[in-house]
Amino acid sequence: MKIIGVIPARLGSTRLHEKVLKLIHGRPMIQHVWERVRQAGELAEVIVACDDARVETCVLGFGGKAALTSKEHPNGSSRVAEIASRFEADIFINIQGDEPMIHPSGIDELARAMRQDSSVQVATLAVPRTDREDYENPNVVKVVRNQNGDALYFSRSPLPYYRDSAAGPVSYLKHLGIYGYRRNFLLQFVGWKTSSLEAAEKLEQLRILEKGFPIRVLETPYDSFSVDTAEDLQSVEQKMKNLREKKVTGVI
Repeated sequence: MKIIGVIPARLGSTRLHEKVLKLIHGRPMIQHVWERVRQAGELAEVIVACDDARVETCVLGFGGKAALTSKEHPNGSSRVAEIASRFEADIFINIQGDEPMIHPSGIDELARAMRQDSSVQVATLAVPRTDREDYENPNVVKVVRNQNGDALYFSRSPLPYYRDSAAGPVSYLKHLGIYGYRRNFLLQFVGWKTSSLEAAEKLEQLRILEKGFPIRVLETPYDSFSVDTAEDLQSVEQKMKNLREKKVTGVI
């Protein structure tokens, strides 16, 4: 079974201009993502799906593999689907190009779960959290699962809502923006029309739930952080510095 990791890397971004090329500790963000994804042992290949020759040149420059895709794709899944239509593999894993701290072990967990259970058509990751800041942050997506481990709902709102502990402790699953798709399901999914819940929450995975298909949600200890603003960029740079210092001192 062949599994390909795909990193959608759209150059245009609304809140942080050309963010995939922004430097973090002297290297472009897309290179940090690539280097981490390449450490995942379950992937046969990693492809950066870009929409601009500048990103392609950057990726080729640090030794990565890139493929130019249409500028007209509405989202990352659509861009990954173009790669799926051009490259042969059983499973494609969509890894966000703006998450330079994505953990390769999380990618492997997702890939192994899909390799081992052929009934799973689409899967994603979530990390358990207890802090209120991200729980109440609409930029952080939360998910709740049923007893089988499949998603009941994803939301930008606090989920679940703790009615009797408005100021007390919370426990929730923070959704990570990584998806594994079986090839045929992915090509089918991107052809569906935008659903009402998807339009309301601006979360494309809700299209799958509204169609009645399950999304397996795997719990992982490996958190990740997306970069959407200049502040996020500075925060991730500091997190990487702290992590490097911990490794040097032997704390982790």
